[in-house]
Formats: sequence, C-alpha cells, structure tokens
Amino acid sequence: MTECNHINAGRRGLLIAGALSATAVAVPGVAEAVNVASQASLSPPPVLMNVGLEVNGRRHRLELDTRTTLLDALREQLHLTGTKKGCDHGQCGACTVMLDGQRINACLTLAVMHEGARITTIEGLGTPDKLHPMQAAFIAHDGYQCGYCTPGQICSAVAALGEIRQGIPSHVSVDLNAPPQATPEELRERMSGNICRCGAYSNIIEAISEVAGRPA
Repeated sequence: MTECNHINAGRRGLLIAGALSATAVAVPGVAEAVNVASQASLSPPPVLMNVGLEVNGRRHRLELDTRTTLLDALREQLHLTGTKKGCDHGQCGACTVMLDGQRINACLTLAVMHEGARITTIEGLGTPDKLHPMQAAFIAHDGYQCGYCTPGQICSAVAALGEIRQGIPSHVSVDLNAPPQATPEELRERMSGNICRCGAYSNIIEAISEVAGRPA
C-alpha cells in the first residue's frame, strides 16, 4: 500500500510540473516572469580594475577582474608560464615569485593589491645564454627531476639567501641576535615551503649552499 502511494505521489508531481511548464509557455506574463527570475539568479558581471605592475623590469598596465590572482595574471595575461600552478592553495610553493624583493606565493594574493610593485619571476632571473648563479647551481647539482617545482624552488632559494644576508632569523636560528648563517639546517627550514615531489631535496640544498659559498 505504501509503495502504491509513493508511485501515485510521484505521478502527481510529474503532472503538476508539466502543467506549470505548459502554462509558462502559453501565458506570456508567466513566461516573462520565469525569464526575469532566471536572469536574476545569474552571477553579476565581473568588476574590472586597471593595475600597473613592473614585471622583470618591464612595466605593464592590465585591466583585470578584481578576483584575478597574481599567479593567473602572470600566466594568462602576461604569458609568463615559468611560474607554475601546483596546489593553488599556497601549500606547495610552485608559484613562488619575488615581490619587491620578498618571496610570495602568487596564488594567494590578488593582482590588484600590488599596484606599482616590482615582481621578479623565473624568466627575470636569467636567460638560457646567461644563467643566474642559482640556476647554474641547480643544473650542476641535479637539483630537480621532473622540473615542475624548479622555478619556484629557484626563486625561493634566491630570496632565502637574501633574507640571510639581511640578518632575518628563521625558526631554527639558535641566536636571534647573531647574524644567521647559510647552514644546511637553516636552508632546509627556509625552503620548507617548497615541495619537491620527486625528492631532490639533498641536491637542492647542495646547489643553494654552493651559491651561498658554504659547504652543504
């Protein structure tokens, strides 16, 4: 008996839905109301903003959706695809670039927040004919395998050595009042935000240590 009631209820619902659809088509006022309701449910158009960025020494003026991340602006608007999209949640470091000299996860910040900022991507560090010392060291020490994380690793490594030169301590710095040293422990801590799924960590530390002028 319960099953019969369920079937009848299902049939009634189907008939009612069909009748409403037919009414909406037949009666112009109803059809128009349905159309207006459908339009109202659509997402509003994006808000665009003009933003100026200096990327790898070149000035760019872009009109961007205010929701565009710096990562997407670099890759999709400026076609600088060396900066990689990995997790898109700030957890892997593949999108690391340098913004006004400091490293940043480009996937976690909006492009419109950085009007006039100076941004350096992997393309701005060196060229195939004139490699940055860190790029050359990564090659010499096989600091990569698949290479997907390598642009972020190199940008992060360059910035990490800059932090050490500025005397900025890390979580593993023993004496916060003494200048930090580019020891393997310091480098591992400072590079911990950059994941290498191929596991080339020891070679990466060797490459950074060479550029820092210290044994790994």
